[in-house]
Amino acid sequence: MRQALGKGIDALISKVQNNDISHDMVRKIPIDSVRPNRWQPRKAFDENAMAELVQSIKEHGLLQPISVWRDADGAFELIAGERRWRACKAAGLKEVEAIVKKDLTDQQKFGLSLIENIQREDLNAIDHALAYRQLMDEFSISQTDIAKKLGKSKSAVSNTLRLLELEEDIQKGVQTGAVSEGHARALISIPDKGKRKEAYERILTEKISVRELEAYAQNFHARRPRAKTSGESRRKTPEISDMEARLEKHLGTKVEIMPGGAPENGKITIHYYSLDDFDRITRILKK
Repeated sequence: MRQALGKGIDALISKVQNNDISHDMVRKIPIDSVRPNRWQPRKAFDENAMAELVQSIKEHGLLQPISVWRDADGAFELIAGERRWRACKAAGLKEVEAIVKKDLTDQQKFGLSLIENIQREDLNAIDHALAYRQLMDEFSISQTDIAKKLGKSKSAVSNTLRLLELEEDIQKGVQTGAVSEGHARALISIPDKGKRKEAYERILTEKISVRELEAYAQNFHARRPRAKTSGESRRKTPEISDMEARLEKHLGTKVEIMPGGAPENGKITIHYYSLDDFDRITRILKK
């Protein structure tokens, strides 16, 4: 189903928004005839919130219909409202009210799912990242186009996508709420997987804060061994080495001061190890 959209995400969503919905109708359909959305961004559902919704549906019924598309075989595929559908099943309902849409392509169904779900404030960072990745892989939409349509910076989209580099158990921790997005962003800045795993276990057992984890990551970078050439060692004075150490402590990363050919010139190199690390350092420099 991979296909270039040409005009990007605007073309995808405009097809949905311009779709003739005059044939859409709200009707009751058998709850067991509905199957989950293949492009559902949400991968984890909070058990407590789900239990509250189930109780509400038992007492008051379903207040907002789900949206479905009817397949050729007569089954219904969810476009939006999987959480409501799951809660209705848990509440023991045999039928569910649904807006039944017709004549939608796969692109249009995904577009509706995107509109309904990806912009939800309570969608966790990993699910956002998976949705972005799916847009890029299956519909050839760029990070720039995603950022523009969602009102985000390209770096924000890139940083969210980088969370998919985390180990599977850490990603699941974000999805279930065991660790926060802030924790995840600090963890991705630790390049050593063993140290990252240790830090993740500390979050779970010691409940360390995001700020404590960021300090750990900064100290980790500051302690990285520096490779010095013999020429560099000869040129650097104790004062320069001391200044390097002070800058490293302040910035939480490796800093190199290289004297030039004359006493009044040279260069300062500040290292960063991830986009999050870069953003953190630039914030410090701007203060």
